[in-house]
Amino acid sequence: MALVSRLPSLSSSISHFSERPNFFPNSVKPICSVQCNSNSQKNSSPFTEKHSIERYQRDNWLYQLDQSCFCPVPGDSSSIRDYDIALQLPELKKLLQVLKEKRENGGGSGNGGPGNVYLVGTGPGDPELLTLKALRVIQSADLLLYDRLVSNDVLNYVSPDARLLYVGKTAGFHSRTQEEIHELLLSFAEAGATVVRLKGGDPLVFGRGGEEMDFLQRQGIPVEIIPGITSASGIAAELGIPLTHRGVANSVRFLTGHSRNGGTDPLFVAENAADPDSTLVVYMGLSTLPALATKLMHHGLPHETPAVAVERGTTPQQRMVFAELKDLADKISLHQLVSPTLIMIGKVVALSPLWGASAEENLALAESSSPL
Repeated sequence: MALVSRLPSLSSSISHFSERPNFFPNSVKPICSVQCNSNSQKNSSPFTEKHSIERYQRDNWLYQLDQSCFCPVPGDSSSIRDYDIALQLPELKKLLQVLKEKRENGGGSGNGGPGNVYLVGTGPGDPELLTLKALRVIQSADLLLYDRLVSNDVLNYVSPDARLLYVGKTAGFHSRTQEEIHELLLSFAEAGATVVRLKGGDPLVFGRGGEEMDFLQRQGIPVEIIPGITSASGIAAELGIPLTHRGVANSVRFLTGHSRNGGTDPLFVAENAADPDSTLVVYMGLSTLPALATKLMHHGLPHETPAVAVERGTTPQQRMVFAELKDLADKISLHQLVSPTLIMIGKVVALSPLWGASAEENLALAESSSPL
């Protein structure tokens, strides 16, 4: 049992934080640059923020909190993470024991072998973009490990008998390291559970699903990947942007705005990506866009190339900033877009009906396309 062997080494965090305060009580230039749905609230996230009340309500089997008396957790990120895990450890061990006893009594997977692990893509946020297969697996799982960018609306489909465990990552705060996520998946699968790893978008597009699949397969654990609609496809469709279009863009390229080891300027591929006949889609690129835009223009991409940044795409809180490439970073800063924001750069962006509309027309289009 991989996790069981690791738990004692982590449990030292409990005594370390026992003296801390109790933070857990019982070609056409755009005329309008930003649009949002009229029922949007900038400060209301459709996703699971690291200390959101929705997260603790879902995971209260771990924390046993008095939900009527919730307060945010202060402190630095590493201390919060250690304290968080220290609280979870006893209940995780209890759950493992229950699953092992269930399997030994014939109530597990049926053959005494390991349970199945499903890596499931949930799309960019709109629950109606889930596949039927993803929905079926989500509703039949024993344990679901979910990321930050799995929307609250998608998590409403989880069976009330299932256990949810948040393993999300945000800049400066990883509730679990990738290695710990591997060990959790392995341990609960070995105990005979049906384990679902929920990821925003598609598991194999900047989702580290390949790493989890490789780790589990090497341990002899059955893994099935259920694809999701990646943000590029879902958001492009929402805005009426064809990622490829005959005579306009003959290819599309997905880029990550993060390097493996962090840093502020990881986009060394700009020289090869500065193709005016291609569409560029940048995931997780808010902080590195200024450097990327400068490099792309330096390597020959026209300064007036149409571009758009989309915050919280396909959700009721969606906001969009349209601008030429040379102005996009400034417009994003002006309108204070936050993560998750997807960036699309290329001539196809000007094909969106939102690109050249007036401010009034843009707002009407955004409202008419908002989810019910």
